[in-house]
This record gives sequence, structure tokens and C-alpha cells, in this order.
Amino acid sequence: MIEAARFEHIKQRHGAYASWAVWAPAGASPKSNIGDLGIFDRRANPSLLDTLKPHVAMVGLNISRVFSDPFQNFHDRNPRANDFKIRFAFTGTPYYGAYMTDVIKGMPVVDSALLLKHLKMAPAILSESITLLRQELEDLGATRPLLLAFGGATHTLLADRLPRGDYSQLIRLTHYSQWMAQDLYRETVHAEIRRCRGHARGSRDVYDCAASEGPQ
Repeated sequence: MIEAARFEHIKQRHGAYASWAVWAPAGASPKSNIGDLGIFDRRANPSLLDTLKPHVAMVGLNISRVFSDPFQNFHDRNPRANDFKIRFAFTGTPYYGAYMTDVIKGMPVVDSALLLKHLKMAPAILSESITLLRQELEDLGATRPLLLAFGGATHTLLADRLPRGDYSQLIRLTHYSQWMAQDLYRETVHAEIRRCRGHARGSRDVYDCAASEGPQ
């Protein structure tokens, strides 16, 4: 859970690019209600704060496009978006309610290869982004949260640039943009988490884990 004051602080400070892994239930189709932001109305959803889990953070590479409403990232109404797979994968699991954000802010680039090339030419952007991400984790008030990284590029940036003392474990997950049904995506990411969490229990020295061998 999270305190109301902290929730509102995060909404005001980071709401333009961050969100939480809670969604309105799907209706007749898998993508239905994915953009219903009423789920973040504490009066309409009084159990919201109890649902949120600041000790877990799901991290993407960069925002897909600029949103006008707080917490709309990862709740995209665009019919081409694949955010619905994340909802299906984590609803009813211990990771539902996690904090959600991206490494790179303010750069809505669809092609990750182009983005990574740009970051190599402008390393200051990456440094500033890591600084902001560390501020987000601090604002969550959690001690060394578990990080779930969507895709290999995200995992690599975090493993290379984020101090290991900032998190308890870093797990690479298959990206939700991969061409697979939501049922298979759920099975895939939970298998990745199980392998990495099981490995971590066997060693205190395991900080990051790239369990996925499939396309990223």
C-alpha cells in the first residue's frame, strides 16, 4: 500500500510519464477499458491505495507518445497499443499494483534502435534520465524495490547505469509488443520471473537476471 500524500506527490511530479499496474477490468474484448483512468479516482476506487505496491517497479524503455492525463502511460487507448497484455499478465498476481515508468522521458520514439543510437550520440540524455529514475524510486519510499524490465534494451540500460544498491533484483521480461497472444505472454513473463526469483533465493549476489532466451 501507499500513503495518500505520497500517491498525490507522485501523481503531480511524475504522472506525465509514470503510472501504476492497475486497470479497469476488460469487457467484451481484450483491449476494452484499458484507457479507463477512473481506476485512479480514490473516491470511486477506495481500495486503490491498498492495492498499490511501491516495492515493485515495472520499467519500459521510453514513452510511446505524449499523454495529456496523469497516469495514462501503460493505459493507452490507441487500438494499436499492447498495454492490454500487461493487464492480462499481472491481474490477480503479487505484481498487480506495481509502479510503472520508463527509463527515457520525453522522447516518444517508436523505433528503439533509433532511440538507442541517439542516446549514444547524446549521453547526457541518458544520464539525466537515470537521475530522474532514481528520484522516482526515492519518491516511492520503498527500500531497494524489485525491478521488472520490459525488453532487453531496458534491462541493459538499467543493469549498466543504475546503481545496484538502488534495487533488490532486476529481471528482464519479454516486451509486451512481441507478437504473441495475451495468454502466451502471461505464461512467458511469469516463467521468466519464477526462474530469476528462484535463482536469487540461492545466492545473495544475484542482482540482475536475464532469464528470457526468446525475442526481446
